[in-house]
Amino acid sequence: MDTSNSQRAQLAALAAPSVIFTVAMIAFPFCYTIWISFQAVSATGMMRFDGAANYARMVNDTQFWNGLWITFYLYALSLVLQLVCGTALALLLFRARRLPGIIRSLFISPFMLPPVVAGMMWLIILDPSLGAANYILTSLGLPPSNWLASPALVIPTLALVDTWQWTPYVALIVLGGLQSLPPSVYEAAEIDGASRTKTLLRITLPLLLPTLVTATVLRSVDLLRFFDLIYITTQGGPANASTTLNIYGFRTGFEFFQLGYAGALMITLSVMVLGVVLALNRLRNAVAW
Repeated sequence: MDTSNSQRAQLAALAAPSVIFTVAMIAFPFCYTIWISFQAVSATGMMRFDGAANYARMVNDTQFWNGLWITFYLYALSLVLQLVCGTALALLLFRARRLPGIIRSLFISPFMLPPVVAGMMWLIILDPSLGAANYILTSLGLPPSNWLASPALVIPTLALVDTWQWTPYVALIVLGGLQSLPPSVYEAAEIDGASRTKTLLRITLPLLLPTLVTATVLRSVDLLRFFDLIYITTQGGPANASTTLNIYGFRTGFEFFQLGYAGALMITLSVMVLGVVLALNRLRNAVAW
């Protein structure tokens, strides 16, 4: 065995334990969930192979279709808001390079909060009687709102809270993209007398497209499996108006103890997330420059 092969073997031996541990931690729960999704599990924990009955049940399950609609509604609304606000914040931070570091840190601090803390904080702010949100509305002469108690408002409200928390994360990604753009392009635009608006629309945003798609991929994974904030603030209510597939699967498994059907719901959601990520990755490869 020559020297290079010996070094490769040593590196592989060193990395093997961590690789085995990582694969086991990911592969075992996923394979177990697939297996349980084909079982009928009784309340006493007895299992019986039930074929694809759990998957067939979804076809006529109105709560499944409602959860699917809410999942993608919340995903689309939150993603658009976070991309728009994150890009705007990144442009602001990029132009305000002399801003003190402490102020720049305050801009990006929300996404460092644990979701439990953010959820509890917004529960207090959005409280119909004592919260600051309704106090501001009534101070401006506007009627108070049932932010999380109204079926029509609960999804936009959750999208706004998630946007508040994760816009800085998107801004950091876009800011990295802005700093990598070639200065010569902007110098040429300045010589040609292009306005700031034209420079933004015809140069900055097209060149930022690969970065924006990367941010979309990263946020899509989180948004499609949105759980913690919803569970803390609404637990899927009111009247199932915020019951995403994730919440529905959790309640099916741990409140109604239908573990087989809950497994089928989670596998279906995982396949959807994988499909969206693969499609966005193809888009990112297509727009890369």
